[in-house]
Amino acid sequence: MKRHAMLGAAALAITALAMGACGSEPPPKVAPAPTPPPAATIAAAAPPLKDPAVNISKDIADACNITIPDRAPKFDFDSSNLSSAEKEILDQVAKCLTTGPLKGRSVKLTGRADPRGEQEYNMDLGENRATSVRKYLSGLGVADNHMAVTSRGALDATGSDEAGWQKDRRVDVTLQ
Repeated sequence: MKRHAMLGAAALAITALAMGACGSEPPPKVAPAPTPPPAATIAAAAPPLKDPAVNISKDIADACNITIPDRAPKFDFDSSNLSSAEKEILDQVAKCLTTGPLKGRSVKLTGRADPRGEQEYNMDLGENRATSVRKYLSGLGVADNHMAVTSRGALDATGSDEAGWQKDRRVDVTLQ
């Protein structure tokens, strides 16, 4: 009798485990966030130079007479949200592509990331940044079929400290 009870309890435990495993999906793969440098290192470093997170190619800037602020911010770490500085630049691009000298032309939006994090994660983050720019430009009237979104992730990243990594976190806008 005791043996029968032990077998029954084992069968119940196995059944419960199997039912729990069947009813749930494995969690999505998420790259672990890189460990930021200690606060003392950040405080001791010189303030990073801030360039626009939206990098407009020279041919677009010249054709559209776009002014780019000297110290506009880049994307924040692990973010694809556009700041007001990026939106100001993109407003000028949208106007040029919808009613200005480049009306009807197509652009390529290439998202980029700094080298921290796993390659797949950085590729996704770059794509999210480029998609964020595409959605903003689309909302301003730029035709979706005139914008190609791509990502280079951290493949071309050159930064080795916060100031350099900040320059890597951007979207390049180029004519196609």
